Amino acid sequence: MALAAGLLQVDYIPLAEGAPARWDDVLGLATFDSAPVLADSGDVPVAKILTPVLGNNVYEVWRSSKPLESGRYSRVHYRRSEDVLFGCISLTEDSGLPAATEAAYREVFATVNELGYPHLARIWNYLPRINVEADGLERYRQFNSARRTASIAYRRELTGNVPAACALGSVTGSPLVVYFIASRQAATAIENPRQVSAYDYPPQYGPKPAFSRASVLGDILFISGTASIVGHETIHVGDVAAQTRESLTNIEALLAEAKRFSLDRLTFKVYVRNNADLPVIQSQLHARLGPRAHALYLQADICRLDLLVEIEAVGRAV
Repeated sequence: MALAAGLLQVDYIPLAEGAPARWDDVLGLATFDSAPVLADSGDVPVAKILTPVLGNNVYEVWRSSKPLESGRYSRVHYRRSEDVLFGCISLTEDSGLPAATEAAYREVFATVNELGYPHLARIWNYLPRINVEADGLERYRQFNSARRTASIAYRRELTGNVPAACALGSVTGSPLVVYFIASRQAATAIENPRQVSAYDYPPQYGPKPAFSRASVLGDILFISGTASIVGHETIHVGDVAAQTRESLTNIEALLAEAKRFSLDRLTFKVYVRNNADLPVIQSQLHARLGPRAHALYLQADICRLDLLVEIEAVGRAV
């Protein structure tokens, strides 16, 4: 399914159909699990995410109808049109997760600033052992602290009009992978009235993450990883069906705030903590969205141990 926008579009192409038929309009890709290396992709940046796919694997292909230019800035591989930039960086944890996270984000911020695309609209983060405690602090909290340090160093906003984002677990031993979409013009952040903004979470959740619940760029809506959280608390602990329904209710609340988008025009990426829960999660999505809902299912640990499912989405304006 293609989701067109004034600035860009995204296609989810099944691996069985092969690589994109043409590359001249491809801004960037994300691959999952054991997707084959694309030898003919030229200088297109590829974010290689090591998360198991539950069901049919796909290439996530971001496109632009405008002329494109590829390049590298430090360790960030990017491709850009005159309006938007897709970039990715992958770093091993040779000196630990905090050092890798801070280095990755410093290079991301330096890239978008230097190239003139200072407004980050959407960021995806994948790191192994996200819920494991190391050196006295959960690794997700280490990640948030290091990301915050880099943001302060580059004088990035920590509240308000901040990017949509997610952070998920990847296979043990895999690198930290960050990929992102940035723009010359600022996106518009969207918050959920049913939830406390992530950057306003109380201290019990550790260093505050600086992301919005969703963002709008042109006529594309990016919905951040969305889970069964009301206010700032996880609800329906242990009940994966109810958590799925609550996640969808939160997505509907974001659609109501964004106003120009509808549930049936979204494409979903669904993160499942426990493989055995997949049939229940799928049945809940089909009940709410219909059996033709476009969804990619990935097995991944989620930022809170009591969350069993997280859903992100992309959609175009009605």
